[in-house]
Amino acid sequence: MKFRPHPPEEPEINLIPFIDVLLVILIFLMLTTTYSKFTELQVQLPVADADASRDRPKEIIIAVSTDGRYAVNQQALQERSVEAVASALRALAQEGSVLIISADATAPVQAVVTAMDAARREGLTHITFAAQSDGAAR
Repeated sequence: MKFRPHPPEEPEINLIPFIDVLLVILIFLMLTTTYSKFTELQVQLPVADADASRDRPKEIIIAVSTDGRYAVNQQALQERSVEAVASALRALAQEGSVLIISADATAPVQAVVTAMDAARREGLTHITFAAQSDGAAR
């Protein structure tokens, strides 16, 4: 009887567990590594005086009452026309002025629109509305 030697089986490498182990090591290294900034610019920031006042724009306040009367910077206006409000704003308006419309909650919408129209005529483009928080109204 002739015995033939069986060819040796070539070992097979299973790559799936190897990849799993490598991914776990990679995640571990990513979580534990601290990165330093080698390309960071060295900047010396200027020192500012904290007590120096900021340049704030001039504020003009228009108050609108419940019956549609106006007060510009606490000066009551006799008339309720756009021209009267515009002339009062003209005396106070400067470059970069901010107009604050402080209207009563029950003021007519037309009175607020009139104030906005007067501001537009005088070139005041920065307009905001004053409001109080819900807790302060009670």
